[in-house]
Amino acid sequence: MLDYERTWRTFEGEKQMDSVESTVCAPPDPTEAWEQIDWYKCLKLVRRLQARIVKAMQEGRWGKVKALQHLLTHSFSAKALAVIRVTENKGKNTSGVDKVLWSTKKSRFEAIQTLKQRGYKPKPLRRIYIPKSGSKKMRPLSIPTMKDRAMETLYKFALEPIAEAGGDPNSYGFRTARSTHDAIGQCFILLSRKSSPQWVLEGDIKGAFDNVCHEWIKENIPIDKEILMKFQKCGYIETGKLFPTEQGTGQGQPISPTIFNMVLDGMEGEIRQLAEVIKRRERINPKIHICRYADDFVVTGYSKEVLESEIKPLIEEFLSTRGLHLSEEKTIITHIDEGFDFLGWNVRKYKGKLLIKPAKKKTIAFLNRVRETIKRNKAIEQKKLILLLNPMLRGWAQYHKRICAKQVYQWVDHQIWKCLWQWAKRRHPDKNKVWIKDRYFHSIENRNWVFGVKDKPKRQNPEMQYTQLYTTASTKIQRHVKVKSGLNPFDAEWWGYLEARKKQKYITE
Repeated sequence: MLDYERTWRTFEGEKQMDSVESTVCAPPDPTEAWEQIDWYKCLKLVRRLQARIVKAMQEGRWGKVKALQHLLTHSFSAKALAVIRVTENKGKNTSGVDKVLWSTKKSRFEAIQTLKQRGYKPKPLRRIYIPKSGSKKMRPLSIPTMKDRAMETLYKFALEPIAEAGGDPNSYGFRTARSTHDAIGQCFILLSRKSSPQWVLEGDIKGAFDNVCHEWIKENIPIDKEILMKFQKCGYIETGKLFPTEQGTGQGQPISPTIFNMVLDGMEGEIRQLAEVIKRRERINPKIHICRYADDFVVTGYSKEVLESEIKPLIEEFLSTRGLHLSEEKTIITHIDEGFDFLGWNVRKYKGKLLIKPAKKKTIAFLNRVRETIKRNKAIEQKKLILLLNPMLRGWAQYHKRICAKQVYQWVDHQIWKCLWQWAKRRHPDKNKVWIKDRYFHSIENRNWVFGVKDKPKRQNPEMQYTQLYTTASTKIQRHVKVKSGLNPFDAEWWGYLEARKKQKYITE
């Protein structure tokens, strides 16, 4: 009996083996075998095992947790999902040091059979550098081979349920069914009321992924220790030389975000304990709360002194046991009336009213990218330029549509219009402004000066059609419904929550 058949028999029982053999057992041709995999059944089996891991953890049955993790990492369904996960994402065309890509159905199915724990030894990571956002500094990125990516994804399936069950309630980075919008929604909840805290500690961890202590990971991450340390100590190759990795978890490894979240889990609990101590000591509500997204976090407090003298030292002590340190440059304490930037947004109170807007630096960076695209395409056709710009504008506008962005949308549209006007004038230096306006800008419905091009009328729709530039101001503002803190997406309670959430309607501004 094959390993994956035995795994399925163990979990589903004898009565379901007939259907499994008809859908999973491989025909002679690996290409046909890949096409015949029932992905819904694979996902259902993995999800059910993950739910059992969560239940066993909540009951304190760690022996059962370990057995279920072993069952999950040895199942055919999880291995198949791990392979399709690394071959269908954005990095599917980026190879590791072995230059191997799983680009065909045959190679993908054959790769499932190679994901074995016995004798596994990961290859070194390929080290490249990418620019940091808003800085001239470079950030190291470690790229594993396809097989190592699939193995890490496979073990990530077994680790995620535990990470979610023991994670901080208000941690939103690198977590299933959570996003930046949930984090900024929590900030609004903490700071929007008249009685809300007025001081905020903006925290940032220096070299977060690169400095995590391996010994702490080995002692505290509940997964196969041998495989875990192989992931961490595989080394990396740069300029043709092999360098060891004595600390840190490489950015670019699929399992690294989950491990890093587990490293920082517990910070919220310690801060809450300190808040209770201060409350009993000073007989006042210190209004200390935390909201974290990966290595960026904000801590609120009723005074600057309590944040500086008690909260900050506590966080530094918490991080030092894990080999981490706060960045002195980026860790500052500000008043809510001055505002602060968090996840690309600016949070600030204006005369007692909290408004969240797109951050000025991020908005200008986006505009510079749009201007650069226009300048690089001075001689391109108008329709092609519109098709280049529209995805950029629509994506940026959709990201910010959950906050107060109408004024910023209008300002951005005006700046882009000025850039396009210069683009049009440069193409026709001998023509007057009226001719240029009629050539490139049109009146469509109730809007004037619309940058667009006329399309040929279609037989089924004889009216004049236009390919027009997307205007960010046309994006409707819709309030985000924040995910409920503390819910585990691998728990049965999660599905009932999703059904209730579907019935909620967004509040349109």
